[in-house]
Amino acid sequence: MVETNDRKLPVGIQSFEKIRKQGCLYVDKTDIIWQLANGIRKYNYLSRPRRFGKSVLVDTLESYFLGKKELFEGLKIMQLETEWVKRPVIRLDMSRAGAEPETLRSYLDNAFRQYEKEYSLTPNPTDSLADRFNAIIVGSYEQTGHQVAILIDEYDSPLQHSWNTPHHEACTSIYREVFAILKADDKYEKFVFITGITKFTQISLFSVLNNLSNISFEPEYAAICGITKEEVLRDFKPEINRLAEYEGWTFDEAVAQLTAYYDGYHFSRRNMVDVFNPFSLINALADSDLKNYWASSGATSMLPKFVDDMELKLGNFDPCTILRQTIETSDVTGGGAELFLYQSGYLTIKGYQMGVYILGFPNNEVKQALYETVLPALTLRSNGDIQSTQSSLFLSLQLGNLPEAMKCLKALIADVPYSNKKLASMDMEERYRLIMSTIFNAIGCRVEVEKMIATGRIDMVVETTNFVYVLELKLSNNGGIDAATEQMRAKQYAEPFKADKRKVIALAIELDDKGKGLVDWKEVQKNKLGTSLFRNLWILIP
Repeated sequence: MVETNDRKLPVGIQSFEKIRKQGCLYVDKTDIIWQLANGIRKYNYLSRPRRFGKSVLVDTLESYFLGKKELFEGLKIMQLETEWVKRPVIRLDMSRAGAEPETLRSYLDNAFRQYEKEYSLTPNPTDSLADRFNAIIVGSYEQTGHQVAILIDEYDSPLQHSWNTPHHEACTSIYREVFAILKADDKYEKFVFITGITKFTQISLFSVLNNLSNISFEPEYAAICGITKEEVLRDFKPEINRLAEYEGWTFDEAVAQLTAYYDGYHFSRRNMVDVFNPFSLINALADSDLKNYWASSGATSMLPKFVDDMELKLGNFDPCTILRQTIETSDVTGGGAELFLYQSGYLTIKGYQMGVYILGFPNNEVKQALYETVLPALTLRSNGDIQSTQSSLFLSLQLGNLPEAMKCLKALIADVPYSNKKLASMDMEERYRLIMSTIFNAIGCRVEVEKMIATGRIDMVVETTNFVYVLELKLSNNGGIDAATEQMRAKQYAEPFKADKRKVIALAIELDDKGKGLVDWKEVQKNKLGTSLFRNLWILIP
């Protein structure tokens, strides 16, 4: 019997005040936040992926600068802060500003009007947005006697969403005009903090605010957003126990599953602490279920804007390399696909050597989400058309039902290598490997393509919870099923997996050399007589 857990998790809550007043669980990072707010850097920029807790961080900073001491009772910051000065705070949430100059101006106009009302300021009808922003900063300082804290959340949202549209240059022009005031009003400002996902260096805030410190890679801020393994084990034991009981796992098994799905982010080469995606982790623990929360929140919507032919290139990104200079300082519009994928959370830091970062997928959630996103473009079918077949394939592989699994695979790859013109530069077997590995990754299997072993190179290894599938692919004009079977036996492709507790199934697969799809398959037994009884039963069905 699973006990009721009355603890409140902050699902969907981005307000620090609400989290505290409603008694929600709060992972205490206020010591790091205090260090940031009181450090030597006045102008700070932090890049983190979507849904990674940036807005909660901004909200916490706002509460701190407003002197709301009562919200911080019992937290680490109470050992550090002694004065609790109430300062004027100007906060802008650029995710609400749209992707066109009209909506951007409208948002800033409304935001500035509220601050003008708060400080009894009356702008001249001819005042520009920059004039009004300047008057708010100076006026709030003069009225309170305290320097101003300026917090700009998701600064890049209008720039990112307008990229490659006719509106982009007009939006960047507004940014250059308005935010140049931040540098001009330095003496009135105590602290400026800007968050974003992607970095537009030459055309926005970074071009007018050249004293902006990028703290995104600093070791002391590696875990300022997100939740570390240590924090998970310290703060979420009841929720982990509940998940474990629902799924029939031990506590350690539940932690391992959560880690595989949602952990694995690293944000500093000098502090490689593992960080969980907080949005996904909190939702999973609230639901006691492992699902793809991040992608379903719209995280993959910007991919086509910044990565061309993603369906063909996806296998090249895990792992991949990028120069330190590029990842730490370059503009997302000129830094290549790897830079966008890193900044937006699809890739993370896996290592660092001699001025080069090594990147890769952080976890299963991200990897599966990416492959799911590109699969329709690769198979030339809509997402709705392949969902049912994908589900059947996954269930069949999980159960070891080979005839049904091969029937589903045949349906998914029928005519694709032949009809997808983007694949024309690849040889036919390479096309099949790409399509099949994408299919298996998209349904959540662990896939390794061209796995090297002592006796040779296995075309593909596909792992599920209970089975390890070892696949050898041969075209019809290259010996087909018989050649694949003979190669698997001669080179003993199943041998490296014999210590695995899961059942190992060796599959020889014949593929049409003209690109028409799967022709035949065979389960390869250890002895030559022990072939599968299921072979060919479904091949004759038109």
